[in-house]
Amino acid sequence: MYVDGFVIAVPKANIERYKEMATLGKNVWIEHGALSYVEAIADDVPYGEITSFPRAVQASEDETVVFAWITYPSREKRDEINAQVMQDPRMKMDDWKGIFDTQRMIYGGFEVIVGS
Repeated sequence: MYVDGFVIAVPKANIERYKEMATLGKNVWIEHGALSYVEAIADDVPYGEITSFPRAVQASEDETVVFAWITYPSREKRDEINAQVMQDPRMKMDDWKGIFDTQRMIYGGFEVIVGS
């Protein structure tokens, strides 16, 4: 199994718009073959003295942190699915500009070593 993980800062004023965008993303990724798609909003995420989720994305007082992940059968399948998602006309990002600062997004792909 393979996982794409994301951490972003979302302005609290944009949460509802972000949920709409995330719901669309979930539907598109699942339709193209992702095994699961989860987006979670910070609930118990303290601002650490040295490291923390809010520090990692430079979240301000008027922002919250979103932690998200998408699972796939393999990295190869992930690459296929992501190529299809990027070609999907529903994923035109022009409609979603300004919801969050993409320059502060942390993301990457991970090979699962323990899981179910």
